[in-house]
Amino acid sequence: MVLCKEYRICMPLTVEEYRIGQLYMIARHSLEQSGDGEGVEVVESSECEDPAHGKGQYTEKRIHLSSRLPYWVQSVCPRVFYITEKSWNYYPFTITEYTCSFVPMLSISIKTKYENNNGCSENCLGLSKEELQTRLLEEVDIAFDVLSNQNHYKKEEDPKFFKSEKTGRGPLIEGWRGDTKPIMCSYKLVNASFEVWGFQTKVEDFIQRSIRDVLLLGHRQAFTWIDEWYGMTLEDVRAFEKQKQAETNEKLKVAGDN
Repeated sequence: MVLCKEYRICMPLTVEEYRIGQLYMIARHSLEQSGDGEGVEVVESSECEDPAHGKGQYTEKRIHLSSRLPYWVQSVCPRVFYITEKSWNYYPFTITEYTCSFVPMLSISIKTKYENNNGCSENCLGLSKEELQTRLLEEVDIAFDVLSNQNHYKKEEDPKFFKSEKTGRGPLIEGWRGDTKPIMCSYKLVNASFEVWGFQTKVEDFIQRSIRDVLLLGHRQAFTWIDEWYGMTLEDVRAFEKQKQAETNEKLKVAGDN
């Protein structure tokens, strides 16, 4: 059975503020994580439209990460290994899919919805009765959950110590999700599938733990970088995103040429 988890990540932001902060964080984080031939390459970014969700933004990326995988995955993956990410952003609803041409049995799908509450919606993503019974629910606390890789820890990116100069928000104290205003929640349904006998449970569990780590780090950064993006318009952050995507692709290209 495919391992399915619903993550709920609260933020001391409004849904509209988070839209800007998320785009800024992803663009900057992708650039920072790229180097030595590994990182995030943007293949396509264009407008899209869906009958149910309206207009949105389609993005396709290649995530080069061979050396960052655990040794038991590296042993079966070539150095040219990359994962394809396809994302349809109909904010405040998004769909993201991950596939790998080298490992066709691997697939990950993520459905996300953002709401202005503290994670109290019982079925924000409209799951069926069966899905509600089988999915595992996990709450992610950006202030008090610990990053599994302490190399990623920076005190200036720790919500327990950070205070925004522009908004006055933070630091976040124990129980902050109960009385902080504003507050919003990212509801993420993650399906991870690796249908290979003998490896399925191990790989699917690894995928979910990795995704949880990425969500924790990314949401911490989106908040603690708020003074850099607060006040930006959607047009501003799209221009920033385009600039950082070009810089990221150039870093990967230069590394590939060497």
